[in-house]
Amino acid sequence: MTDFADFEALRAAVGTEIGVSDWLTVDQRRIDTFADATGDHQWIHVDAERAAEGPYGTTIAHGFLTLSLLVPLSQQVMTVSCASAAINYGLNKVRFITPVPAGGRLRARITLEAVRDIPGGVQAERTVTLELEGAGRPACVAESIARYLV
Repeated sequence: MTDFADFEALRAAVGTEIGVSDWLTVDQRRIDTFADATGDHQWIHVDAERAAEGPYGTTIAHGFLTLSLLVPLSQQVMTVSCASAAINYGLNKVRFITPVPAGGRLRARITLEAVRDIPGGVQAERTVTLELEGAGRPACVAESIARYLV
């Protein structure tokens, strides 16, 4: 875990890999809960019998479930303790590269790309690569923007 005690330390880290999270298992229960929360019950996510005969041989996580895991995994990697609030400001680009099978394990690798001053704080742009254990390519790569307010 990297903690930035001030914005100058955050600025100094631009262009570096901040760190890597622990592995997180994406089990079928999590996939089903996400399907219930979003109303997306497509068979490739929730019907194990049908998915076994589908293109991946098993159910897979929703792309947006994979993306949503960026938040808790990123929080394992970095904090900005000098900020009174951290705000998810959005994404510039997201790619879902490799499907995440039920039972697959993900971790986040974070590189700090830029830090810009904004009124009341700074805006940090990070590349978050969600690695899928055992896969040759990541599950997801996202350009994530966070705002840290004083």
